[in-house]
Amino acid sequence: MYTESVMKLINAFEKLPGIGHKTAVRLAFYVLESDLDSAKEMAESIVSAREKVRFCSRCFNLTEKDPCSICDNAKRDQSIICVVENVKDVIAMEKTLEFKGTYHVLHGAISPMNNVGANDIRIKELLTRLSDSVVKEIIIATNPTIEGEATAMYISRLVKPIGVKVTRIAHGIPMGGDLEYTDEITLIKAIEGRREM
Repeated sequence: MYTESVMKLINAFEKLPGIGHKTAVRLAFYVLESDLDSAKEMAESIVSAREKVRFCSRCFNLTEKDPCSICDNAKRDQSIICVVENVKDVIAMEKTLEFKGTYHVLHGAISPMNNVGANDIRIKELLTRLSDSVVKEIIIATNPTIEGEATAMYISRLVKPIGVKVTRIAHGIPMGGDLEYTDEITLIKAIEGRREM
């Protein structure tokens, strides 16, 4: 039904998360019906972002310069690290304008059902950061899911013997919810009501 080039474009869109065949067809035709300059600009934006954006060597947030602007900011409290599952969680926390420390992005959570173990996420790198005597507290802000709770407990067991205070954000966030979809007020209350693990 479609030419080879159109089918290739549809297949490319179908690889995106949450995009089914019908949506991929709509997106492909949107691109095909737009002017050539717009299509080129979109393609160049994708390639440029993929080439320039990388992980911060300290916190593993996305950045174009290393270290990222949060880690490199002298006004941030370097003695507190907020541990989150993904980059979108950093953005959600930053929207509150309340947290003044730094972050550590795990890029996932421990999930035996999905074959994700402790070595598959950035826990070793977190422990390396904690060997610096500057860090006094870590706030574990993993999602309130089974995987997030398992990850929080695992990290807590590793960190407590080091002598760093371990707290968990309060459960103002509903069980099964994601930080990226939580409003700022709920996140502020969750940070304020954190408890030691």
